[in-house]
Amino acid sequence: MRLKLVPDQTNIDFFRWQKFTFGASALAMVLSVVAWLVIGLNFGIDFKGGTTIRTESTAAVDVGAYRQAMQPLNLGDVSITEVFDPTFGPDQNVAMIRVQAQDGEEAVTAEKILAIEEALKVVDPSITFPSVESVGPKVSGELIQTAVLAVAASLLAILIYIWLRFEWQFSVGAVLALFHDVLLTIGIFSVLQIRFDLATIAALLTIIGYSINDTVVIFDRLRENLIKFKATPLRDLMNLTVNETLSRTIMTSGTTLVALIAMLILGGDVIRGFVFAITWGIVVGTYSSVYVAKNIVLMLGVKRDWSKPTDAGPSGTQFGGANV
Repeated sequence: MRLKLVPDQTNIDFFRWQKFTFGASALAMVLSVVAWLVIGLNFGIDFKGGTTIRTESTAAVDVGAYRQAMQPLNLGDVSITEVFDPTFGPDQNVAMIRVQAQDGEEAVTAEKILAIEEALKVVDPSITFPSVESVGPKVSGELIQTAVLAVAASLLAILIYIWLRFEWQFSVGAVLALFHDVLLTIGIFSVLQIRFDLATIAALLTIIGYSINDTVVIFDRLRENLIKFKATPLRDLMNLTVNETLSRTIMTSGTTLVALIAMLILGGDVIRGFVFAITWGIVVGTYSSVYVAKNIVLMLGVKRDWSKPTDAGPSGTQFGGANV
């Protein structure tokens, strides 16, 4: 007996709520930008510069006592956060201490890190320090620039690739859908104040790769249907295409999400931000492939008969005046 999540043949009208879905996507992008500008991102040590010390103890974390013990050291901006994780045992209490880069120094010196450890051991003799990470402000600034360039370069490369493989309308639709995915991921990180570091950038690049794969599958089938059904209206042809690829989309996204949710629950706090970003990206990426990319292609239109001259509206396509 074979499990079927989607019937062999479906006839869902994905354009039924077209204005609502496309408008919701546009609104979500605007709100993401507003959250980014107003709330800001919770940059990790990779982008802010400074030192992150991870502590572990059998005793409960006392943030106030930790802060009071470190106060005489004059470290400037210090952030202490208790880490909660369902995989931790009853005697496993973890905290993350972030210390800003000191004036005139690339990072917190080894002597000050040792002083921090000694001060905390006075409060809790059982405390240990599994990891210490330091990044200088100059390096963090370069990392921000490199991260932005990496995301921009990947979008540009995909724009050119889709343009060469299909048509420019497909390229614009695919890249705007990817931009939608990246922007919504940044927005949710801003709203929830999840730590944004290099691992998150890696997750964004992974989201771009996954989302464009799903979009290309739909576009590839659409191109086949454009040749097969030359007289069918573009809107109906797009609905047919998405219905034909729906089973593949749900199965691929579903199996990926099963693994990601398991990692999200059991993987621990160290990789939780990375896994959350990919999980969120899979959801919005699947949505944008179905509801954003194809809507943009419909608005721009696609030339159906290359034997005829291009004289059908500003877009230069037979469907340049398609209503959306």
